[in-house]
Amino acid sequence: MHNRRDKIGAGMMTPAEKGGSAVSNAVTAHDVVDGVPRRRIVVASMVGTTIEFYDFYIYATAAVSVFPHLFFPKGDSTTALLASLATFGLAFVARPLGSILFGHFGDRAGRKTTLVASLLLMGIATFAIGLLPTYAQVGIIAPALLALMRFCQGLALGGEWSGAALLATETAAPGRRGWAAMWPQLGAPFGFLLANGLFITLILILGHSNVSPELDGAFLTWGWRVPFLLSAVMVIIGLYVRLRILETPVFTRAVERGEKVKTPLAEVFRSSWRQLIIGTFVMLATYTLFYIVTTWVLSFGTGKKPPEGTGLGFPYVDFLQMQLIAVLFFAAALPLSGYLADRVGRRRLLLFVTAGIMAYGALFAPMLGSSDTSFGTMLVFLIIGMTLMGFTFAPMSAVLPEMFPTNVRYTGSGIAYNASSILGAAVAPFIATWLATSYGVSWVGLYLFIAASLTFVAILVMRETRDASLDSVDRVEPTP
Repeated sequence: MHNRRDKIGAGMMTPAEKGGSAVSNAVTAHDVVDGVPRRRIVVASMVGTTIEFYDFYIYATAAVSVFPHLFFPKGDSTTALLASLATFGLAFVARPLGSILFGHFGDRAGRKTTLVASLLLMGIATFAIGLLPTYAQVGIIAPALLALMRFCQGLALGGEWSGAALLATETAAPGRRGWAAMWPQLGAPFGFLLANGLFITLILILGHSNVSPELDGAFLTWGWRVPFLLSAVMVIIGLYVRLRILETPVFTRAVERGEKVKTPLAEVFRSSWRQLIIGTFVMLATYTLFYIVTTWVLSFGTGKKPPEGTGLGFPYVDFLQMQLIAVLFFAAALPLSGYLADRVGRRRLLLFVTAGIMAYGALFAPMLGSSDTSFGTMLVFLIIGMTLMGFTFAPMSAVLPEMFPTNVRYTGSGIAYNASSILGAAVAPFIATWLATSYGVSWVGLYLFIAASLTFVAILVMRETRDASLDSVDRVEPTP
């Protein structure tokens, strides 16, 4: 068994591949990892993240359009929205805890088992949200249960991303880690398209209006529950795919060399604390950008115009359709960015894209500063933001794992990724809403500019990781 793995790892054909059928003869070591076709590994890494992000996005959409009415009905509309967004942010507090919990088992027991567990937790929590009673039915218990399920979603996603990224990078062909790591990142736009596409379909069929919502209408009575309940079907599909893959050869060889550590958390803080700090701030602009141009801009774009409110007054369905169009550009930018990350290097690409995010912050005032913002202007604004998101997001699932040694890679990359979620995502919709309401939309652009500036500095001190070895305990140290 060890000889077979070594041959494949060295780029040689196994005897079965040499002497088997015509199909077997056509399969090379470049196409398989320990006998498992790379395309199956790609699907396993992508399908799980698609499901996880779908679950995450349906909550984000409901946090703006549903939960303020059903779970936080007391007080004015802004207070209810902020309370709902607070539960949205709760998941980002849970995500670093999830990265510690699942990272421990991912670095001790293996990538595959941990990925299955994270998918199960996300699926159970999301399905349960679709069954929750409302505030009118059980009072304060309703938002408490909602917050608990959201916390569980955060725990699950905290373990999911790292595992999917490691599954892709630790089985990648030589010189193509950036391209391989791009595939689980596609789960983000795919999940977004599924979640918002389903919400639009339900709203159109059930006749819901976000401007004048009917609390006893079909959508707020039962329709909003459908996307949450349907997640169970997707989880079953995801489990089927993931149970058919094997452990990554990089992790297997690390175990055989006796490199596992008893407490990955303690080890990563002892030996790789610089990488944790750098990785956290490298992700900051990505998170801030995404949750400003999805969650915050949805509430701002569909909010009432002055003098009744501070929003732009777009119909809810129209705005979701604009977001769906913009997400297509997000998805299209990911493969190009993954390709460029392998060609020009992670650091050079990210410096260029982060500078673009800083410049994008200056567009908030001229493009969103007027209550008469047109459909076309809004769409262009969203497309620019989502395109930048695709270019900055794709390399991250290669960059962060490449910063850490094998025996703490799950824990280290997960903590950096999810600690950044607190700084750049958990508070982003809340801060942006407060800034836009209190000082104007230009301050939201300034907020994004500051976050991107911090990321730019982190990338400057980060050493290029394109050629770093994953099959060792050598660490990529930051430049002096």
